[in-house]
Amino acid sequence: MNAPTTPPDPRPAFAAATTWVTGLLSAVTAEQLDAPTPCDEFDVGTLGAHLLATAQRAAALPEGVDVRTMPFIADRFDAEEYAAVAARAIDLWSDDAMLARMVQVPWGEVPGAGALWGYVNEALVHGWDLAVATGQPSEAVPEAATATLAIVRRFIRSEIRQDPNVPFGVVIEPRPGAGPVETLANWSGRESAAWLPAATR
Repeated sequence: MNAPTTPPDPRPAFAAATTWVTGLLSAVTAEQLDAPTPCDEFDVGTLGAHLLATAQRAAALPEGVDVRTMPFIADRFDAEEYAAVAARAIDLWSDDAMLARMVQVPWGEVPGAGALWGYVNEALVHGWDLAVATGQPSEAVPEAATATLAIVRRFIRSEIRQDPNVPFGVVIEPRPGAGPVETLANWSGRESAAWLPAATR
């Protein structure tokens, strides 16, 4: 059996995505924490706590932690902590050897690069959720989203969505003029039209 192919380097996209999400989290007001988001299971506050948990997993993986044992949702919404954890993750992933090392994540055993792309995808899709739920710009990182789209179209294919263990909805056809971050959200099953300002629909 051939060894799994190591995906392209996700670190630039991870840095761009987490920088964007840090800005989004920092701009959320206390009045918005209970607001709904396109991710049905999360309000804004819970979504922010989930984003923090995702960054914590990305930082823990290079240290040999079994991230499958870590919380799915952190115990708080904390933009400053998210920024600090994301910066730590970027530093820990600076070792090129991590990209090819096989690691265990909730979706299986994959090269480190594949795992980090998973966390990039989470940051971007949930960043889009957060942006549209709180009235913030949702297309701030087009290059990172375009690169991530190429990865997820290869590894999170539309035909696997019927499996109940796959945590993605049916692929939504992007609307005309959709940007790459919105298109990435559509690939994860987000129905975006209802969340966009009327002028952009």
